[in-house]
Amino acid sequence: MVQVILIGIAAGAAAALLFASVVSGSILSVALFYLAALPLMIAAIGWSHVAGMIAALVAAGGLAAVFGHYLLLAFLIGVGLPAWWLGYLALLARPAATPAGEALEWYPVGRLVVWAALLGAIVVVVAIPNFGLDAESFRSGLRRVFERVLRAQTGTAEDAPLALPGISDSGRVLDLLVVLIPPTAAVLSTLTNLVNLWFAALIVRFSGRLRRPWPQISAMTFPRYALALLALAVAGSFLPDLVGVGASVLSATLLVAYALLGLAVMHAITVGINGRGFVLAGTYVTVGLFGWPILMMALLGLIETVFTLRARLAAKRGPPAKPV
Repeated sequence: MVQVILIGIAAGAAAALLFASVVSGSILSVALFYLAALPLMIAAIGWSHVAGMIAALVAAGGLAAVFGHYLLLAFLIGVGLPAWWLGYLALLARPAATPAGEALEWYPVGRLVVWAALLGAIVVVVAIPNFGLDAESFRSGLRRVFERVLRAQTGTAEDAPLALPGISDSGRVLDLLVVLIPPTAAVLSTLTNLVNLWFAALIVRFSGRLRRPWPQISAMTFPRYALALLALAVAGSFLPDLVGVGASVLSATLLVAYALLGLAVMHAITVGINGRGFVLAGTYVTVGLFGWPILMMALLGLIETVFTLRARLAAKRGPPAKPV
């Protein structure tokens, strides 16, 4: 238990330093900021969820002591609790349905991805009341924040009209940011948690402390409720007021989750074909460069959920050949 406490304290100190590095304003500090959840997840996966919780509390307490109590809740809600919860779920296991009952059934990877999407949406939804308690005040408050940031970056005085280089209508840019930033922030939070979780599991695996076997990510599946939740979120995004804003945020994160499922399907259905590496590399490069092809991956993930493409293709291929 002493080791768990010490690991939690060390991981919390590291997370607090990574989180606070963004104060310097350098480009490297932004990358370090997004890695703040990594020490917490390493502690939770490598030792126990108790170490992860201690790390989250130590980091939040340290940030609050140095920068004020506001960062206590900001860190816990935005980084600490999501990291601890995902680390806790990653180690959940139950006896498998086998006669011997010795093997363990670990928490599915697909459910971890869905949880990351839910947590990414929750982080943004919880932050919405800081800008306003209705849709109009929220958009106005968020617009003022973006305007202050752009004025600071361009050196525009408060009493002067905002002028952005190469843009004739800065007001439309602000309106576009107000619409795009909430779902974008939720998507970024989702992907950050998943990348940190993957890195944490990889580091713990190399250290020899990973208790669960490495999962086959290309075979992951989503729970049945995920598709219904996505349908409700998309329908709710057309509703007025903050309900529509929150639903649009959840829609964005769940679509990204299904895009990841689509990429997993791509890995599975290209097994055994010539040029598989080229196809996969081209897919990732296209998604990274243009962005919009991620919608095609989300569509593939939705098709897999309904029609089970991987199972149908595996049935056509038949069992693998026996080694000679």
